[in-house]
Amino acid sequence: MRWFWIDRFTEFVSGSHASGIKNVALDEEVVDEYLPGYPVLPPTLIIEGMAQLGGILVAEHFKFEKRVVLAKVGKATYHQPARVGDQLRYRVDFKSANDTGAIATGHSVCGTQPQADIDLMFAFLEPGHLVDGPLFQPGDLRTMLRIMNFFHVAVDADGNPLPHYDNL
Repeated sequence: MRWFWIDRFTEFVSGSHASGIKNVALDEEVVDEYLPGYPVLPPTLIIEGMAQLGGILVAEHFKFEKRVVLAKVGKATYHQPARVGDQLRYRVDFKSANDTGAIATGHSVCGTQPQADIDLMFAFLEPGHLVDGPLFQPGDLRTMLRIMNFFHVAVDADGNPLPHYDNL
């Protein structure tokens, strides 16, 4: 099973930025078990949520033809923990890309307060390197993007709805 650490896309502008939300709930085992008696969303999963948002932003930039993976977290600053009942609002900004990878920055806000700032670096897996074949089964990524409201909010730089890519 694939785990997604964002609940819903709230904005997506191709080649620019993506925004989404993550609701922190006590019924998630990782929240309940990470620090017994002090339920918080583990900071690594906040990174993963923003990395997933950014990975989709980068993958869409390349029309979902590249296998995008998080390669490195350049810097991560946490301003406050993500507690049960919090709603994190993530925003990831696309900075640059080349033939081997891409760079993005992520910001998390809880209410009106900054929660985390993260520098993300992505790599592209070439066919036959580490993993053979696609990262998802045919149609699985499309289904997950549909569930997370991606196609309702995703637009190109001119504000036009994005196409439904055949290779999803």
